[in-house]
Amino acid sequence: MHPAFSVIFLTTLIGVGQGLFLALVTGQVYSLANLLQPQDSVHFYAMGSALSLVFLVAGLLASFFHLGHPERAWRSATKWRTSWLSREVIVLPVLMLFIALFGLVHYFGLTQPLFTIQGVISVDGSLILGVLGAIAAFALYFCTAMIYASIKFIEEWHSPLTLINFTLFGLSSGFMLAAAFSAWSGVGLVGFYGTWAVIFTFAAGVSRWLSLRRNRNLIHKSSLQTAIGIRHNRIEQKSQGFMGGSFNTREFFHGASAGMIRWVYGFFLLAVFVLPVLLLGASYWLASPYLPIAAFGVQYLGLMAERWYFFVEAKHPQNLYYQSMA
Repeated sequence: MHPAFSVIFLTTLIGVGQGLFLALVTGQVYSLANLLQPQDSVHFYAMGSALSLVFLVAGLLASFFHLGHPERAWRSATKWRTSWLSREVIVLPVLMLFIALFGLVHYFGLTQPLFTIQGVISVDGSLILGVLGAIAAFALYFCTAMIYASIKFIEEWHSPLTLINFTLFGLSSGFMLAAAFSAWSGVGLVGFYGTWAVIFTFAAGVSRWLSLRRNRNLIHKSSLQTAIGIRHNRIEQKSQGFMGGSFNTREFFHGASAGMIRWVYGFFLLAVFVLPVLLLGASYWLASPYLPIAAFGVQYLGLMAERWYFFVEAKHPQNLYYQSMA
């Protein structure tokens, strides 16, 4: 498949924004349970929510570059009964609303307890908004992943591993950004968020390895014989029937060389799973506030490469017919 950079930016940026918000909510729950020191509402939770919104808005803006008629973007929400894309378009602004309210409640200090659970956890308005936002965040991961996992004829994507990978990559990058934000803010949560980031990175590495192995061993249901309806054992395509390119040759072929694909494959494995963990480990030893930020930056570049490879490794059945021009 052709990897559109607008979609690459969309899926990676909103994944980071969702993950960061989930990290903030996780930190607040731990603080309310007296497992972490309470953090400043304005400088940490409110600013963190604003940063999460920045990534979500950036991803939303990136999606407009993939539309032929951006002025008709609102129509994408009308098919919510059957389209995962429509559901994603609906859930995304709902999540953004919860995040904005979560940040505003913390900014204005409206965190007086409403009630207490078992005399341990004090529940306020921000926690309720955080839980609702967390549900919306996981729903958005599901909707985004299902856009691809629901396509049965692209067998590389049609797997539960697609849902798991999208979620774990988002959590990994989000908690990595939370560690970087903690280091930049001078908050003593770099170790907490960094540990979770490493755990999610490891889990994402395992799930992505499983999907890579699965895709490498796939035996596709479609063949040249089924593409053109001829059952002869030996078929070789010389031409698709015309000399110029078409929508089919532009949108469903990546056009990258085998060497380029191998390079991107090696880069994303190193940048997503290895270098960020090493940089976080070095930050613990050196007490550096900059290395967690570098870890997030490196991992995000790796995520872009991984998402590029995600599209490139997918083989659309139409490519069996539209292989070469005369």
